[in-house]
Amino acid sequence: MAIPMVTFNNGNKFPILGLGTWQATKEECQNSIRAALDAGYRHIDTAYAYGNEADIGEVLQEYMKAGKLKRSDFYITTKLWLTYHQPERVVECLNISLTNLKLDYVDLYLIHNPCALEETGSGGFVPMRPDGTPAFLNMPPEKTWEGMQKAVQLGKAKNIGVSNFTCNQIERICKIATIKPVTNQVECHAYFNQAEMQRFCQQRGILLTSYGSLGSPGRPDMFKAAGNTILLDDPVIKKIADKYKKSAGQVLLRNLTQRNILVIPKSIKPARIKQNMQIFDFKLTNCEMKEIEGLQKNVRLFKNDLAKDHPEFPF
Repeated sequence: MAIPMVTFNNGNKFPILGLGTWQATKEECQNSIRAALDAGYRHIDTAYAYGNEADIGEVLQEYMKAGKLKRSDFYITTKLWLTYHQPERVVECLNISLTNLKLDYVDLYLIHNPCALEETGSGGFVPMRPDGTPAFLNMPPEKTWEGMQKAVQLGKAKNIGVSNFTCNQIERICKIATIKPVTNQVECHAYFNQAEMQRFCQQRGILLTSYGSLGSPGRPDMFKAAGNTILLDDPVIKKIADKYKKSAGQVLLRNLTQRNILVIPKSIKPARIKQNMQIFDFKLTNCEMKEIEGLQKNVRLFKNDLAKDHPEFPF
């Protein structure tokens, strides 16, 4: 079954289901992309920060040179890293990603996080200053958005959006934008359903993209301070899954796509990748959707306090 498409606020179509690629070795990443493309996936989600854009680019070239795919057949999302938030550096970062991906343009380019940082060459995930403090850069997201719009004007990005943004930050961008964000990619699952964020974005013609859709039990330890709740073991989800002879993961993904939320589940297992695509041959009832809505615990599983003192910290 073909993956349904959503329509962005600019009229462009985009697959509602894609493959996430965070946290994978080169071999795992490339094999999972081959499995996904062979199964019918057409959207691959990556980021400058994941360090795997070149690995993905190799597979895309492999499939295009073999005549299996044309460039217009697939959709690539990547993300601007925090140390490139100055408007004049946005396209610089995108050019690096395009070189790695071996592409002339990406289909969706996102600001990965609203917290701008200054590159210092030390500190890893959060660059540090010589005095040991985080190298925060006071760069409002609306300034960064100027560079994002430039990427569209140059033909290097077909669509632009944000990730991990608050309602306030999105509103500030919308007030100055000549090109509106098409999506906000956020943690979103049955225990953290983002209903308020979705309503806010819908009023502005912006769709949500969910990461952590299955509760991400394999997320890094740095994010596990929020708790080790296992969403896939929830009895309500398992009961519904039994009814439809589906997996708990398929029910969770179906719930989100029925809410018109894009999903990008990550897996390195070919069977699971195929299974995650098999969610469009059944439909949850209104009562079942309400049951899942009732699971909301407002539990954020990806909260990270490394940048908690940044003026734009979103969590």
